Amino acid sequence: MINADEVFQIGYIAKGRGISGEVELRFTDDVFDRGDAEYLILQIDGIFVPFFWEEYRFKSNEVAIFKFEHVDDECRARSLVGTKVFYPLSHVPDDDEPALSSLKVLTGYAVYLDGGTRLGSITDVDDRSANVLLTITAADGRSWLVPFHTDFVTAFDHHGRSLHLSLPDGLLELSQES
Repeated sequence: MINADEVFQIGYIAKGRGISGEVELRFTDDVFDRGDAEYLILQIDGIFVPFFWEEYRFKSNEVAIFKFEHVDDECRARSLVGTKVFYPLSHVPDDDEPALSSLKVLTGYAVYLDGGTRLGSITDVDDRSANVLLTITAADGRSWLVPFHTDFVTAFDHHGRSLHLSLPDGLLELSQES
C-alpha cells in the first residue's frame, strides 16, 4: 500500500485525448521525465494506485500526453479526468535540483512554520500577478491564502518536498479561508 508521505503531487489528469485511451496530464513538476519510475500514482477514491505508462510525450511546458497500460479506450480515459497525479519520492534522483522556472513546482510541498509545526501542504500556486499566493491546506480541511515572499522562507528542501516559513504575526488568522 502506498502512503501519502511516500509521494508528492505533480499535477492532475486534465482530459482524455482521442479514442485510444490517452490522457493529458497538466503538471507542475516534470520529475517523471528526470526520475526513474516507470509509473505515476493516481489518487482514486482516496487510494494511491500506480499506473504504468506505455509512453508519454510533451504537448507544452505544462502538459504531457500519457498512454497508460490497461487504459485502452476513450471511456476509461475519461473516467480518470480530474484525478490527482503523484510521483514516488523514492524515485526522485538524488542530485535532482529544483527547476524553479515557475513557482508552481511548489505544489504538493509540505509547509512547516517556526518550531517545526506542520501547517499543511501547498495545493495551489497563483502566480498570475506579481503577488504570488500559495494556497495551503491542512489535513483537517482548513486552508489559507499566504503571500509568497523569499523573506518568509527559512528553509527549502526540494528532495524532501518541504518549505519552512516564518510568517508575520497574525497573517494566518487574516488569510484563513472560510
